[in-house]
Amino acid sequence: MSNGVHTVRMPDIGEGIAEVELVEWRVKPGDTVAEDQVLCDVMTDKAAVEIPSPVAGRVLELGGEVGKMMAVGSVLIRIQTEGAVPAASAPTPTPAPKPAAVKAPAATPAPSSAPATAANRSRSLAAPAVRQRARVLGIDLTRVHGSGPEGRVQHGDLDTLLHSAGTAAPAVHTAPADSTREQKVIGLRRQIAQKMQASKRHIPHFTYVEECDVTELVALRDELNRQHGATRGELSPLVFVVRAVVRAVADHPQVNARFDDEAGVLTQHDAVHLGVATQTDGGLMVPVLRQAQTLDLWQTSAAIARLAAAARAGKATREDLTGSTITITSLGKLGGIVTTPVINRPEVAIVGVNRIVARPVVRDGVICVRQTMNLSSSFDHRVVDGAVAAEFIQQVRRLLEHPATLFVA
Repeated sequence: MSNGVHTVRMPDIGEGIAEVELVEWRVKPGDTVAEDQVLCDVMTDKAAVEIPSPVAGRVLELGGEVGKMMAVGSVLIRIQTEGAVPAASAPTPTPAPKPAAVKAPAATPAPSSAPATAANRSRSLAAPAVRQRARVLGIDLTRVHGSGPEGRVQHGDLDTLLHSAGTAAPAVHTAPADSTREQKVIGLRRQIAQKMQASKRHIPHFTYVEECDVTELVALRDELNRQHGATRGELSPLVFVVRAVVRAVADHPQVNARFDDEAGVLTQHDAVHLGVATQTDGGLMVPVLRQAQTLDLWQTSAAIARLAAAARAGKATREDLTGSTITITSLGKLGGIVTTPVINRPEVAIVGVNRIVARPVVRDGVICVRQTMNLSSSFDHRVVDGAVAAEFIQQVRRLLEHPATLFVA
């Protein structure tokens, strides 16, 4: 059979997406690839998508470097194949992939001629940040047992390998004190940077901080966990904050809104679609707790856990990551005393939760130790007046300080 060159073009991922960002190559010129082997990772919005090879053969040329924006239909890669193949083809268009890190559709494949080990080696599941760290450390990801969902390699797995005894741990050389490293801001990290920049550029932020005495709330949470933790799951303070925000939003609809500043239209929502900021290996993501006003404490806890796990595993869908009307952000025990959270544009409010600490407090003229927590919240001052923001947070504070009122209709 005669040899041919197969040109793989960037597939149409659907939903009107015109271009994607090339965030990682899994192959290089000269590599032998198998049919259906992953060639590269691209980023669309917040979804990482794997592009598989439609044919087996040898890589001749890459269509762009990491960080390049690739238009749909542009040349992605050229592969030398055996047998008669078309000079150029594009993968068949299909609807956009729902989960992050799923494979894009491939063209009709040719018979595989590459070793199976090449395909297996390319399919080590890991976030782009983990892959880059592994490259810096000289770690072959195929040697790492992934502890994440579906065997996904996480930063902790690299740490385990580095600290293990014997030859499994690669040698790590101490860099000179004045060494430098350049790292392209690409993929999810670039998406986050652009969104934060746009938020600060467009929105005049107004931050309001208030202290809450959450001693009674902590006691209630501990008692509920003692009674129901084994059967219904344990509750964190965050679920009570969610309930307080939902209750307060009903009286302050101005903060549960999305502002289209180009059209000059503010859309207030009756339903609370609550964004819950979540830290992942790739960066900050905001999965959405839909219809939060309909959920009880345990339903809220389970939904937050599910969404956070999906985001951290790279499996959050577009539906999971869009449409929020107000956001809560919390760093838990790392929450500090005060923060200045950035609004999740086009929303108009974000509620920041700081850590709970024991502090001396004066009550009825007596100094006593109480559990306290600060709320550091930001508002879009174009559409939310300072008085409205303060009244909203004061209502959240009262609900948290008197947790029984959270359950009074």
